Amino acid sequence: GEEHYNCISALHKSMRGSDENASLYWLARMLEGGEDPLYVARRLLRFASEDIGLADPLALTQAVAAYQGCHFIGMPECEVILAQCVVYLARAPKSIEVYRAYSKAKECVRTHAGPVPPVPLHLRNAPTRLMRDLGYGRAYKYNPSYTEPVEQDYLPEELKGIDFFKEQKT
Repeated sequence: GEEHYNCISALHKSMRGSDENASLYWLARMLEGGEDPLYVARRLLRFASEDIGLADPLALTQAVAAYQGCHFIGMPECEVILAQCVVYLARAPKSIEVYRAYSKAKECVRTHAGPVPPVPLHLRNAPTRLMRDLGYGRAYKYNPSYTEPVEQDYLPEELKGIDFFKEQKT
């Protein structure tokens, strides 16, 4: 029932608040109540990216390993795997930078007025002669071939200069 959602919310918020003790309690409450460990593991995967992100990129690796471990051995053996992951995620530094930036990118795509901007010609693959003749891939700078940073636009002209990572003033 509703307690299913209340407990996962409490677990998520306890990890977000870096409270490892409360995080373990909510995990135990869920598992002892019969919750599917793979459900919990899926939520940990989301948390690792949404709430920790680039502050600790290994958090996602920990969550994937926990999911796989739970899948391989099941309950009750996997409970300690989930506990280890929950404590790791609770202790990890937090950052929602990628979550916010991706939300802005989605909003940009969803609210764009008119047809979506085309992929710039230099970024398109040219597997056929016709495509090459039309300019696909022309003037593309293959970064590994350069020793210095490459000056090249990767966004459509209509979006030039947009930065999804910058905070917008309200």
